[in-house]
Amino acid sequence: MRILHTADWHIGRSIEGRDRINEHEAMMEEIQQICRDEAIDAVVMAGDVFDSVNPPAKGEMLYYDGMEILSEGGRRPIIVAAGNHDSPDRLEATSSVMKRLNVHTRAFPGKEPVTVQTDKGVLQAVMMPYPSEARLKRRLSEELNEFDLREQYDKAVSELYQAQLRQLDPRAPIIGVSHLFAAGGAETDSERPIQLGGAYTVKGTSLPAVDYHALGHLHRSQAVKTAPAPSYYSGSPMGFSFSERADIKSVSIVTLGDEASPQVKTVPLSCGRPLVRWRAEAGAQQVLQWMDEKRDAGAWLEIEVHTDQPLSAETVHHMKKAYDGLLSIIPIFPDRERDVDIRRRERPIEDLFTEFYKKQLGGAEPSSELKELFLQMVEVDDHEAAQTDD
Repeated sequence: MRILHTADWHIGRSIEGRDRINEHEAMMEEIQQICRDEAIDAVVMAGDVFDSVNPPAKGEMLYYDGMEILSEGGRRPIIVAAGNHDSPDRLEATSSVMKRLNVHTRAFPGKEPVTVQTDKGVLQAVMMPYPSEARLKRRLSEELNEFDLREQYDKAVSELYQAQLRQLDPRAPIIGVSHLFAAGGAETDSERPIQLGGAYTVKGTSLPAVDYHALGHLHRSQAVKTAPAPSYYSGSPMGFSFSERADIKSVSIVTLGDEASPQVKTVPLSCGRPLVRWRAEAGAQQVLQWMDEKRDAGAWLEIEVHTDQPLSAETVHHMKKAYDGLLSIIPIFPDRERDVDIRRRERPIEDLFTEFYKKQLGGAEPSSELKELFLQMVEVDDHEAAQTDD
């Protein structure tokens, strides 16, 4: 049995206000072609179909029309879990209609597992749509510290997995389909945080023992190495922030057979425009030269320009006119950067940690216990570094 695993489409997402619907159309066409080329028996979409709870109409049209083609008019089953960007009510409202196309959606955690019939036999799926407190319909105590809160959250999710497993036939293939943050995964800038300080994460060891676990939320393709079964994030099909510019975007092809472990193959995608950052240390003239050479034509472009003075409006206008994919021009003033770096090194490390924490968590102040723990960690690192030098 061959399964295509994908996630984090974020249909309707723009980049610096630029529409990307054409890229999403190309994404859908490329996945459809892969399904044909690879003789795929079932498709798994592990959450974040849309980028917002109120997606644009043309984005919804792309999804529903695309799923009809992807399912080959209902001959190929598709399993979908809601992500943190999706409206669970919206997806659930259309689930009965989509089921007629053999598209099986779970929008809220705690629902029954999915069982579908493929050309190669029965496929069962333990489902974990994005498990927020609201969607879990369970209030976690505010009096717990972060570590106890993580344990409570992890236990709640783990119990839901086990309850579904008890409903399934262990003689037939079982997969997991989840949209969550598994501890140890590597994030990128384009994922809106679903955990505060690491509390709302699930241990890899708490994921269910299934034949294969299809994960969504993290935009980099990666494995959860501590899980009891092969568990992978397929990653997003295209880049959504410049922190992903070096990532190879892909889908995963999973073959379930008689082998002890499934065969997992990564298939690269070409649907999204590349995300490219230029660093012009020689100034604006270097940027203009690269543009004349048509370097990275067709990419979404961010430019860092080293300069002693602000760029003129005429220069900026010329650059934007030359490249329609130019999103931002960031002037870098080396002398000022050096002054800031010197001032930063002179500040107490506790103040720098507090500033970083507030920036990451929307102004929230770190507790005195957390600051003390951070300082202890710094002391350990300094001590170990000193021992290494000795």
